[in-house]
Amino acid sequence: MQIEAMILYGEAGIALAADACGEQNAMPVLLAHGGGQTRRAWKRVMCDLAQEGFRAIAVDLRGHGDSDWALEGAYDVRNFAADLVNIASLMERRPALVGASLGGMAGILAEGELAPGTFASLTLVDVVPRMEPAGVMRVVGFMEEHVDSGFASPQEAADVIARYMPHRARRGASDGLKSYLRKKEDGRFYWHWDPAFIRNIAATKRSDPGSQDRQSAQLSQAAANLALPLHLIRGASSDLVSDEAVSHLRQLAPHAEYTDIADATHMVVGDANDAFSAAIVDFLRGHHSSDTAQLEGMKEA
Repeated sequence: MQIEAMILYGEAGIALAADACGEQNAMPVLLAHGGGQTRRAWKRVMCDLAQEGFRAIAVDLRGHGDSDWALEGAYDVRNFAADLVNIASLMERRPALVGASLGGMAGILAEGELAPGTFASLTLVDVVPRMEPAGVMRVVGFMEEHVDSGFASPQEAADVIARYMPHRARRGASDGLKSYLRKKEDGRFYWHWDPAFIRNIAATKRSDPGSQDRQSAQLSQAAANLALPLHLIRGASSDLVSDEAVSHLRQLAPHAEYTDIADATHMVVGDANDAFSAAIVDFLRGHHSSDTAQLEGMKEA
C-alpha cells in the first residue's frame, strides 16, 4: 500500500514528520517509537495494519528523524506526552495509540494524567512504570557513547549496533540504518536525533539518582488512572521489563491484556515483527472491530 508523507503538530506548534498508510476514513492507529528511533521502525507494521483495515500513522517524535528539534532541550516525557495529545486532538476520530519505550511512557502520561479520553486504546511495547535501572542505563550508555564523536562510516555504526545486540543476525550498513544517520561537514556520520535529548537524560541520571524513582511513581499514578482498553506487549528476553514490573502494572490496571513475545528483547518490533503485528492486530480487532467493520461496509456500498 502507498505511504503518505505528512506533517503533524505537537505542543506549541512543533512540526512532526509522519507517514500514513491505509484508508483515509479507517480507524486511526498512531505509532510512537522509542528514544533514538524514527518512524521508519514501524514500516512493516504500518503495512500490516493497513491490510487489516486500519489507518496507520507513524510519527517522528520531537528531536528525532525529520521532526523539529525542541528549543532549549525540552525533552521531558511530559513534552512528548503533550505532543501526542495535540496530534490526537487534530484527528477526526480518537486514535488507538501504540507506543514503544519512550512513546509508551508518553502515552501513559498523556492518557492517565494530561488528557484522559484522548485515545481509544493504548498498547505499550516493552514499557511499564517500573523499568529496570540496569537495563535503562545500558540503553542510555549505548545512545550516549557516540553522540559527539559519530562514526567514520555507516558500517562502523552497524558494527557498534551488532555489539549492542549480539542476539540478532549481524547486519551490514543497510539503507534502513543509513536513514538513522546524518553525514555532517566533517565527513562523519551522526545519529539522526538531537544530541540534547540523550545528554539531558544522562546528566539527570548522574546528578539526581532519585529521578528514576520519581518518574516511576509519576507513571504508576498515571497508569492507575487508565480506564481505556490497555495492552502490554513485552519481549520475553527484555532486560528493561521484569516479571515483577509486569505484575505491578497489572495491579495498577487489572483490565490490562498481556502478550509475551518469545525470542524478543526490548526491541520487540525489530526482533519479532510478525509475532508483534499479530498481537496488536488481535488486540485492535477485539476492541475496535466495529470501526473496521464500518469501513468494510462503506467499501462494499
